[in-house]
Amino acid sequence: MQSVNKEIVMSGIRPTGFLHLGNYFGALRNFVRMQEEYNCFFMVADLHALTTLPDTKDLKTNITRVLAEHLACGLDPNKCALYCQSHVYETSELYLYLNMIAMVGVLEKTTTFKDKIRLQPGNINAGLLTYPVLQAADILLHRAKLVPVGKDQEQHLEMARDYVNRFNHRYGGEVFPEPFAFNYGSELIKVPSLDGAGKMSKSENQYATLYLSDPDDQIRKKVMKAKTDSGPTEPNTPKPDYIENIFLLMKLVSAPDVIKKFEEDYNACTIRYGDMKKQLAEDMVRFIAPIREKAEAIQQDTDYLKKVMIQGAEKARASAQATMQLTREAIGLNYY
Repeated sequence: MQSVNKEIVMSGIRPTGFLHLGNYFGALRNFVRMQEEYNCFFMVADLHALTTLPDTKDLKTNITRVLAEHLACGLDPNKCALYCQSHVYETSELYLYLNMIAMVGVLEKTTTFKDKIRLQPGNINAGLLTYPVLQAADILLHRAKLVPVGKDQEQHLEMARDYVNRFNHRYGGEVFPEPFAFNYGSELIKVPSLDGAGKMSKSENQYATLYLSDPDDQIRKKVMKAKTDSGPTEPNTPKPDYIENIFLLMKLVSAPDVIKKFEEDYNACTIRYGDMKKQLAEDMVRFIAPIREKAEAIQQDTDYLKKVMIQGAEKARASAQATMQLTREAIGLNYY
C-alpha cells in the first residue's frame, strides 16, 4: 500500500538495450532501498522508446526482460508501483497540456535533442523535440518531488521545474510541486567500462560492458580482456585510470581482504594482473549469475509478469487520475 505521509519518488528507464552493472549500482540498488522509505513509481518508458524505434517487433520482449530484471534485483510490486508508461493513459493527456506551455526555441537547444538528431538524421520526429515534455509529464503526473537521475538528465529536470512554475503561475494554485534530483545525498556511482574509456553503457561498446543477462563464460571473457599494462616499476606508484577502473570494479563485488591483497601487491610492484582479472571475473560471475537466473525464470512466467504490470498500472493510474482532476480544474476544463 502507498502511504500518504511519504515523499513521492519517480524514475523511469527505456526498454532499449540490456541492463548492465552500471544500471544496477547506479540505480536499481537504490530503488530497492527507496521502496522501503518512499512512495515509489518506477516506470518502463516504452513511449519514450518509440522516438528512436521505428521497428517495434522486439518491444514486448524488451519490456518483459527489463521488468524481470527489475524484479530479480529486488523490486517488490507490493512495495512500489512498477508499470509500463503506455498503460497510464493520463500520461498522454498531461503531455498535451504541458506542450501548450513548452517553448520550441528552448526544446531545440536541449543537449539530448542535438545528440539524437545527429544520431538519427533520417528520423527527426516531433517526439524527439518534445522528449523533455513527456519526461516532465511522467514526473508531474504523480506530483513527485524526488527524481533519481544522472548528470545527463539534470537539464530535463530543470525544464520540468520550469513547466511547474509556468503552469502554476498561468493557471493559479499549486497543482504541481517542483521536482529535484535525489540520490541519498551522495554522488551516483559511475561504473567504469572494461576498456578504460568512460562508463558502462547500454548503447556504446558492448564488449566493455557487463550486462545482467551475460552468461558466465561471456563475463569471464570480457573481464579477461580488460585493459592492463606491465605493472608498476616503483613502489606506491599512482594507478593509471584503466588500472584504477579494475580496482573500482573489484570494490563493487569482491571481498575486502581480496581487494586489500591486490592493493598491497600493486604498491609492492608484485601485482599479477592476470590473477587479478581471474579473481574479478569469478567474483562478477558470482554476483551476476543469480540475478540473471532469477530474471530468466521470471521472464518465463508470463502470468506473473502480466499480474505485475496490471497491479503497477492500477497504482500508477490511481495517482495519475487524482492529479489530472486537479489539472483540469486548474486549467478550467470542468464545464459541468
